[in-house]
This record gives sequence, structure tokens and C-alpha cells, in this order.
Amino acid sequence: MTGALRRFSVLAFLVGIGLLVLVLVAMPLRYLGGRPEFSETFSPIHGFVFMAYLVTVADLGRRAGWSVRRMLLVMLAGTVPLLSFVVERRVTRDVLARAAV
Repeated sequence: MTGALRRFSVLAFLVGIGLLVLVLVAMPLRYLGGRPEFSETFSPIHGFVFMAYLVTVADLGRRAGWSVRRMLLVMLAGTVPLLSFVVERRVTRDVLARAAV
């Protein structure tokens, strides 16, 4: 389960950073600056990383015995800027605590 947790942590971090880049850089450049080039390049990359995040959440959730509801909530956390960082910390703490018992 440590491999699944590590993959989840890395992808949660990448998704969180990607969301911040989209919100703070790509979207203002596109809609306020009239420069869509960065958004057109970065958005598909972020979408691919987000899909990988969804797969890792499902994998970790299956291994940890989570309910479907909990998996969906963790997946949704990846759509809110900064929330993926908070949820990643909580999930890591919870999974490591359960593994120690």
C-alpha cells in the first residue's frame, strides 16, 4: 500500500500545483490578457495529470478499503485549488495510522 500512497501523494501535489497555475497564470493570460497560447498548451497536460490522479485515488481507495463515497470526495478535492494539498495530508495521515494498527 505504500506505493499506492506515494503515487497518490505525488499526483495530489501535481494536481494542486496545476490548478494554481491554471487559476493564477493560464486563465488570467487567456481572458484578461488575450493570450490563450499558454492555456491551450497547459490545460491538456493538467487534464491528463488529473485523470491519472483519479486512477490513483481509486487504486488507493480500493487497497485501503474506502467506501465509494469517500473515494469520490477525495477525487472531487482535486478540483478545488489548495484543497488537494489539505486532503492529501489527511489521507496520508489516515492511511499510515491504519497501516500501523
